[in-house]
Amino acid sequence: MRICVFGAASSKIDQEYKDKVEVLGKMIVERGHSLVFGGGGSGLMGAVAEGVDKAGGDILGVMPRFFKEEDIEDVFPNCDTIIEPETMRERKQIMDDNADAFLIVPGGIGTLEEFFEILTSKQLCRHNKPIAIYNIRGYYNDLKNMLATAIEKGFVRADCWKLLFISEDVNEIFNYIETPDNNNFTVQDLKNK
Repeated sequence: MRICVFGAASSKIDQEYKDKVEVLGKMIVERGHSLVFGGGGSGLMGAVAEGVDKAGGDILGVMPRFFKEEDIEDVFPNCDTIIEPETMRERKQIMDDNADAFLIVPGGIGTLEEFFEILTSKQLCRHNKPIAIYNIRGYYNDLKNMLATAIEKGFVRADCWKLLFISEDVNEIFNYIETPDNNNFTVQDLKNK
């Protein structure tokens, strides 16, 4: 299985996050999977790639050409394959197309945007790939609360909870990702009119 990891590129975050995400990267390989990610060499993106690399796994990095040209971010040096699209939209499409599952670790605006795009696509039944959130140190607790409020107020259907899995336990996350999803939702089950 090819697991796409979305997460922070910032190097100015607590080391504990990096350590946990590097272990996650090693587990990706130990459980027989490969990595698809944004290609960055710093922050949690770099940490997951480091873990995969140390464990001898395959890494597909997708980093827009302008990141290098404008010195925005360095590419992880040990990607087995690196694709350099022109735009962020192309980047996300390449990652989506090459992923069998999505795993979100703590991140900023870009990570949230990537998460909500794949969640929306799943809600619209454009894919049925697992979406898991690794909630390190409760980082995504407020996101859970926001989604619960949206459901309570009628903006989101309650069945949308079945489209994703949130946990602080990495073993639970892998069990979720590796278990086939037998939900056969239609758009009408998941989207308010």
